[in-house]
Amino acid sequence: MQLIWFKKDLRTQDHRPLYEAAKRGPSVCLYIYEPELIHSEEFDTSHLEFINQSLVELDQALRALGGCLILRVGEVINVLSELHRDHPIEALWSHEETGNGVTYARDIRVKDWTQANQIPWHEFPQTGVVRRLEHRDGWSRRRNQMMACNLVAVPDSIQMVEGLDIGRICKPKEFDLPECQKTQLINGGERSADNLLQSFLKSRGQHYSREMSSPVTAHDACSRLSASITWGCISVRQIVHALRQRQDEVRLARQEGVATGGWLTSLKSFDARLSWHCHFMQKLEDEPRIEFENMSRAYDGLREDEFSQERFEAWRDGQTGYPMIDACMRALKQHSWINFRMRAMLVSFASYHLWLHWREPAIYLAKHFLDFEPGIHFSQVQMQSGTTGINTVRIYSPTKQVKDQDPSGEFIKQYVPELSGVADKHLPEPHKMSRDDQTKSGCWIGRDYPEPIVDHLTAYRSARDRIYAVRQQSSAREEARRVVEKHGSRKGPSRKGPSRRLSGPRANA
Repeated sequence: MQLIWFKKDLRTQDHRPLYEAAKRGPSVCLYIYEPELIHSEEFDTSHLEFINQSLVELDQALRALGGCLILRVGEVINVLSELHRDHPIEALWSHEETGNGVTYARDIRVKDWTQANQIPWHEFPQTGVVRRLEHRDGWSRRRNQMMACNLVAVPDSIQMVEGLDIGRICKPKEFDLPECQKTQLINGGERSADNLLQSFLKSRGQHYSREMSSPVTAHDACSRLSASITWGCISVRQIVHALRQRQDEVRLARQEGVATGGWLTSLKSFDARLSWHCHFMQKLEDEPRIEFENMSRAYDGLREDEFSQERFEAWRDGQTGYPMIDACMRALKQHSWINFRMRAMLVSFASYHLWLHWREPAIYLAKHFLDFEPGIHFSQVQMQSGTTGINTVRIYSPTKQVKDQDPSGEFIKQYVPELSGVADKHLPEPHKMSRDDQTKSGCWIGRDYPEPIVDHLTAYRSARDRIYAVRQQSSAREEARRVVEKHGSRKGPSRKGPSRRLSGPRANA
């Protein structure tokens, strides 16, 4: 039999392993619940619920083609061995995965098993990530060529293998996971992904470029496709093709004199972020250790020995005394999503103001991101914490973010109700309210809402000086050259020497 192993590609459209295997004879479509992944510190009940929704819809789509989805629980090698014993596997088909350390080690074991059993394993890329990439020169061109390829057709039919136990959907309690208490989660499945894409391209995304930064407007203005991309309910290539079609429609309408508002700017901005999606995943593909270690080793020891559990818990629980930080963390834990700028601010605050090493905050955020994508996540967390050695250090001012992104306090008062009676002008720094103002607002600082855990200016200056001191070292500059050579974004041949991005720290505007 042909065995199609579904991992983070829970769809039938633009699915080359499914298409290729179905052409070759009787096929089995398999999904494995892997306890090692489900019990990892990055996994949450919300992830399993999204997966299960996607699996139900995937099974329906496969049944419409004459097949079905086979479900198993266990370590992958054990599952494959049992299937192979009862129904010899002629070939294994799957997409490549740029996952975390657990899936990386698992895939190595699977490769060894297929070779030992003389079973060919056909893996296909499903993003712009290039496996075994020698260097970044020309990577962008290769990625764009992959995105421009025709979408893979859905098979006309699937010939089932008879006599296999189908298995069943597994609930969170079967893995000792708590019930999900989160709300307003994106639904799993291809239909949900397509609905999100169409509503974004036709209506919600018109002002994306100017509304994606504020948590007040981002929920609607952003595509909200990230979870669907992460779990493979839609491919990046499907999105790119739909985007190109929409761009053509808008340009044609413009030529005909129809007002198009901010559509072209917003679509261009969205296009760039789809490219960044692949760019950041490529970093982890090329250097898997950055899940655990500083991208630039010059920063080893900078924060590791100064981790404060008390500060981490205040950040984790949304009790830092900085309203925008606390509102974003509470919103994230309730909905498993927050917009990108606020994610960057949360990491910046943890890394600079609280001087926490990035690893533990990264794991906590991964658990609460429904769209946790290891390649993007660990690369971004390191960039926002200043350990790449090549990116401009951005130390977000949490008070300025209130003024810029939520001046009326709409978002903050929704998620930090302790501040609901505080006047808008006091929201950036409620701890500076007079006693009379605290009485009028019904919010006493230190009793109803905490004092700031650190002083912004003092923490900013200390972080700036310590980061910049490392950057001045010759070893750090040499490491920066290595990081640029390996991971730098470029369309033409690389240039030796320091990156122009080796600028000093600055407060983010």
